[in-house]
Amino acid sequence: MPISYSSPSPVPQSASEFDYDPDGGPAFVEPLTRRLDGEVREAYVPALVPSVTHGSLADLPFENADTDPGHRVFSRRDAQGGWTDVTAAQFAAEVTAVAKGLIAEGLVPGDRIAVMARTRYEWTLLDFAAWAAGLVTVPVYPTSSLFQTRWILQDSGAVALITETTAQAAALGPQREHLFALRHLWVVDQGHVDALAEAGAAVPDQEVTVRRGVLGPDTLATLIYTSGTTGRPKGCALTHGNFLAEVDNAVELLDPVFKAKSEDSCTLLFLPLSHVFGRMVAVACVRARVRLGHAPSLQAEDLLADLASFRPTFLLAIPYMLEKIYNNARATAERGGRAAAFDRAASVARRFGEAVEARQHGTGNGPTRALRTARVFYDPLVYRRIRNALGGRLRHVICGGSPLGRRLAAFYAGTGIEIYEGYGLTETTGAATVTPPRRPRLGTVGWPLPGTKVRIAADGEVLLSGGQVLRGYWDPNAGGVVPATHDGWFPTGDIGRLDDDGYLTITGRKKEILITAGGKNVAPAPLENWLRSHPLVSQCIVLGDGRPFVSALITLDPEGITHWRQMNGKHPVPAEFLTEDPDLLAVLQRAVDEANKLVSRPESIRRFAVLPAEFSEETGHLTPSMKLRRAAIMRDFAREVDALYGQ
Repeated sequence: MPISYSSPSPVPQSASEFDYDPDGGPAFVEPLTRRLDGEVREAYVPALVPSVTHGSLADLPFENADTDPGHRVFSRRDAQGGWTDVTAAQFAAEVTAVAKGLIAEGLVPGDRIAVMARTRYEWTLLDFAAWAAGLVTVPVYPTSSLFQTRWILQDSGAVALITETTAQAAALGPQREHLFALRHLWVVDQGHVDALAEAGAAVPDQEVTVRRGVLGPDTLATLIYTSGTTGRPKGCALTHGNFLAEVDNAVELLDPVFKAKSEDSCTLLFLPLSHVFGRMVAVACVRARVRLGHAPSLQAEDLLADLASFRPTFLLAIPYMLEKIYNNARATAERGGRAAAFDRAASVARRFGEAVEARQHGTGNGPTRALRTARVFYDPLVYRRIRNALGGRLRHVICGGSPLGRRLAAFYAGTGIEIYEGYGLTETTGAATVTPPRRPRLGTVGWPLPGTKVRIAADGEVLLSGGQVLRGYWDPNAGGVVPATHDGWFPTGDIGRLDDDGYLTITGRKKEILITAGGKNVAPAPLENWLRSHPLVSQCIVLGDGRPFVSALITLDPEGITHWRQMNGKHPVPAEFLTEDPDLLAVLQRAVDEANKLVSRPESIRRFAVLPAEFSEETGHLTPSMKLRRAAIMRDFAREVDALYGQ
């Protein structure tokens, strides 16, 4: 059957209800779509910028210094707890000094250098310094087990490792004899980054210029090891060109985020730089000369203090964080006897966000006068409090990692915080799709990022193609990089669908589709995401593969449970007794009943069990990016699973 690309019907453009300049937005390029058997099976958005044909990420600090040497590109914490600005010229000088130190220590172009640290200024400095010296950086999560760390260092053949703390370096001690390639071990907290800069003082600056000069878009930039839900991590080989294709189109598309005209655009990065999501945005900030700060601690009190002092205009987040902010705001209102008022405000915000969305798509007239009035009324009571908790200037959030959901996206849009939801993998250098400004479709992960094609295979698997798709996986036994694409398409392992306008919705993982004993295919993700958004639920795993019906294991959110006890006069009891509390089980049953409305009767959760402990990375039940390790959970809680089925 012949298929061809077509453009969707034109939709009227209009400004949103927030502080956007209707004439100053990004250049919209509508997706081109292809149909097969009446369904949209492929969507493509042409690139907004030409492909980079020369140069590399290593050039970015020096281009910034040449263009605007006094521009503030970073703010870093000082000894007094304040923020000290770093100009483009200063950053380029620091990159040069550390790069020369790496050269002085004998590292040669192509060598791999691993970095194991939380999100801090030195991480980004080392990244660009390593690139300027012609090296390949290898991130290692600070929370990685000794086995995972050893595997990454061995597999990558890293010749140097920079840890954040002495304890991290000491923990690796017994493994050094197995790491034959590792020649250098430096520690940030021991001042070794400054020592590297001093060690390279005698190396001519020209040596760094020469090394930068031989790099190109096809040069390997980094090996990022996927955490994986099963098996050993695989090293994704990403080039300088992969990053540039990703960030150049993202910066151009997300004009309100990266090119704000009315205020100093800046972000505070607190997601791990070991993950491609945080790394990609850090590179995008340097590329766009957007001021970047780093927050190493995810403890609520530390992060809120950093947000209050830094006052970012946009943030990176995962849905779990946005859910927590919403649930904590409601819990605070309930403790003050204002739960009903908060719920009314939340309803107004959601309806407002949905009305704006309808107007932007030409399917509605936008918020009514009554809705506008209600939003103005609730802004100082609820919405402004949420914005103030996030620094007071926040206007945009780039969200990824898992689906956020239509309800929460509409709520935040109504509070004055625009959500740009995206979808991507380590293998795609971050986002492959993203919500286009002024054209959100709540509940989806947006259009293909400009320059990207999305295809839905016959079995529903999402396939991706574009300049940001990895060259291949690292395999030292095969001589380097093994191709990961077939005919230019990368199979994601995710199941999804495209609507008539080219918006993508992710419905589950191909390997996680459950098939009940009755032959019913069940995608667990929609049910899990809905239940996880409940204030009493921390994590949820939906079961049923080969079983007569669908069930679930639920873990409890400590803060949510503490609040629930206080509001219901419940005395603290051991966790194993709490899981049998009839009042708690009744609340959770209502949440399950609401989730079941999303699916058909055969797909609905018939029984559930509450576990006395949370899933965590430390217990081996979550990956560093908060994804469920299903095999480990099924193994460790086999008795609870069998009990659900009367076994």
